[in-house]
Amino acid sequence: MRDGIRVKICGLTAPEHVSAAAAAGAAYAGFVFFPKSPRHLAVAQAAALAAAVPPGICKVALSVDATDADLERILLAVPIDMLQLHGNESPDRVRAVKARFGLPVMKAVGLSEAADMDKIDRYADVADQLLIDAKPPEGAVLPGGNGLIFDWRLLGARKYWRRPWMLAGGLTPGNVAGAIAMTGARQVDVSSGVESAPGAKDASLIEAFVEATRAP
Repeated sequence: MRDGIRVKICGLTAPEHVSAAAAAGAAYAGFVFFPKSPRHLAVAQAAALAAAVPPGICKVALSVDATDADLERILLAVPIDMLQLHGNESPDRVRAVKARFGLPVMKAVGLSEAADMDKIDRYADVADQLLIDAKPPEGAVLPGGNGLIFDWRLLGARKYWRRPWMLAGGLTPGNVAGAIAMTGARQVDVSSGVESAPGAKDASLIEAFVEATRAP
C-alpha cells in the first residue's frame, strides 16, 4: 500500500465538508478568499469553518493578488496556519508576505508547457511550499479550480525542488493514483474533483479521493 501521501481538500464551504475531509484523513483544509470563485467565503463564514477543523490539520487561506489589508482582515478573524498565493504574485511579493505576516507561504505555479518550468525554481527560493497546478487558459476567470490537467510528463525526472511541493490540476478519485505514480508527488490538492457541482463538495468523493491516494 502507498502511504505518506498528504492530501489537501481545497474550497471547503460547509461544516459537513470540513468533517468529511477530516474523517477521510486530509492533511490540509483549504478556504478560498476570491469573490469570483464559487468557493469564496466571507470572513465570518471562514472563521466558523476554520474553528471546526480538528487539531493537526493545516488550515490554508487561498487568495489571489491580495493586498496586505486583505490578508490582515482575514488573519485577524480566521485561525489560519498557511497562506496560499494563487495569483500573479512575484517572488518579491511572496517574500514580503512572509515577512509581514509570519506564516508559511505556499505559492501556486501554473504549467502548460516546458518553458513554464523555470518559474518553479524562482519561487522555490522564497516560498515555503509550491503548488504545481495547470495554467488557466487565456481569459479564464479563475486562476485555479478549473478542473484542468496539465501534461504531467513536463515534470519528467525533475520531481524534487528545494521546497516541498504539491500536485494540483484536474485531479479526481479516478486519476490521482496515476498522477502520483507518474510525477512522484507526495502531496496532492483537489477542489473541483470532489464536487457534485461547482462549490458543492461531495463527502463520498472526498473519501474516495483520499482512499485512491493510498492505492497500491
